[in-house]
Amino acid sequence: MAPIAVTQASDAHSRSTFESSTLKSESADNRTHGAMGRTKDGRPLKVRTYPKFESLEEERLYRKQHLAAAYRIFAERGFDEGVAGHISVRDPILTDHFWLNPLSKHFSQISVSDLILVDEDGNVVIGDEPINAAAFAIHSEIHKAKPNIDAACHAHSTYGKAFSAFGRELDMMTQDSLRFYKSHAVYPQFGGVVFDREEGQRIAEHLGDGKAIILQNHGLLTVGETIDAAAFWFMSLDKTCHAQLLVDAAEQGSGHKRTLIPEEEAKYSYQQVGTPAKGWLAFQPYYDDILAKTNGSFLK
Repeated sequence: MAPIAVTQASDAHSRSTFESSTLKSESADNRTHGAMGRTKDGRPLKVRTYPKFESLEEERLYRKQHLAAAYRIFAERGFDEGVAGHISVRDPILTDHFWLNPLSKHFSQISVSDLILVDEDGNVVIGDEPINAAAFAIHSEIHKAKPNIDAACHAHSTYGKAFSAFGRELDMMTQDSLRFYKSHAVYPQFGGVVFDREEGQRIAEHLGDGKAIILQNHGLLTVGETIDAAAFWFMSLDKTCHAQLLVDAAEQGSGHKRTLIPEEEAKYSYQQVGTPAKGWLAFQPYYDDILAKTNGSFLK
């Protein structure tokens, strides 16, 4: 097979792209998010950022609201399949506890009041429904091993499942794939439905410090410092898998070779598209959309 082409980057291009004069006068938050905002009379416009809370109870409610929204958004994208799939968020008060969905409720119907709080031993602390045992085996070990991670998403999305069959990492060939530059891994085995916490531990170990892991013959799992970021990473990863599958097929059919993004461009671009703050921001339009479409029914 002929070698894959790699575009050539120049130092000048990297500097001009990532040290752009258009952002020089912006606030730190705006620069972090790639946001440019100043009125004609000179007033600065600030980008949305993760809110500050008056109490941990207030933050708990926020996390639960955005968790319920994530389930609704996943349902819209067809990430549901029977009782498979689960999203968790760490409780900010009982930090060794996390919130999950009830096992048999459809993602599209989940509201704040349906969410289940479980402790590190799998005991239901708040809620009246059972949880997915595989969800507990995976999420409990991720939350335990990674105190900086507050949320994790796993679902049996079509493109994630298809790409996982190859047991390989993504190629860095689109701007969006760079969200996962040196920030994703592959779990290179399939041991059936994950009921064993030791399997959850191995998944957490393979994940390392990344934001995503491709579970071979299974699907995708993403994590984040916020539920918003973790959910957006999952949506983006599934789309990136779709793009990769299309490119793989087109390359075989046409004989044309893909062009990869060079290391320097990938490294600098990651700082623009792959940070936790950018992940949180990228989820907000989806949250606003589901809030409007449902009239906030998931908030109850």
